[in-house]
Amino acid sequence: MANDHYFSANPSSEVRERQVHVTLAGRALTLSTAAGVFSPDGVDRGTKVLLGSVPPPATDGALLDVGCGWGPIAITMALESPDAQVWGVDVNERVLGLARANAATAGATNVTVALPDEVPADLRFRTIWSNPPIRVGKDELHDILLTWLPRLEVGGEAWLVVSKDLGGDSLQRWLRDALGSDFTVSRASTDKGFRVIRVHRGA
Repeated sequence: MANDHYFSANPSSEVRERQVHVTLAGRALTLSTAAGVFSPDGVDRGTKVLLGSVPPPATDGALLDVGCGWGPIAITMALESPDAQVWGVDVNERVLGLARANAATAGATNVTVALPDEVPADLRFRTIWSNPPIRVGKDELHDILLTWLPRLEVGGEAWLVVSKDLGGDSLQRWLRDALGSDFTVSRASTDKGFRVIRVHRGA
């Protein structure tokens, strides 16, 4: 139990499912969370900052939520862009089940929730939104971001929210160096101690 984290593949804690009342894409919804997942009591502050500051996602094509948890970001993307194909990826089997159920409850029929290796390798994304799992550790976080951000389409954008206290500024600098000249990395906004980082893929 002591080593049970929201990024564990199969949390050992008792599920203890609960209902939360949230507003996503302007819609009041009652969705399910549980013990052993990230932010079980509702939408966390970082995700609220992200959803309150990003421009609308692409209206079609493939969109991605990295580290989808119980689904608030993926569901928001899907409701805002009903003609798009939205993917929510996570490693935690418990949240995958919750995210699927929550997408169905929200009427977000264009969401596919999957483990990372279940996403087709040739799929490219027009928009990526993420509140990435900072607490997995720097090396693993870097691996996650370098797995998904290079899969942006040309002209596509990613928006990441990271707490300043958990290394938002250093992560922005690292992304600029790691992604190379095809990408532009900038700070889009700061709110409530969080940085929103924009990554744009050029030609």
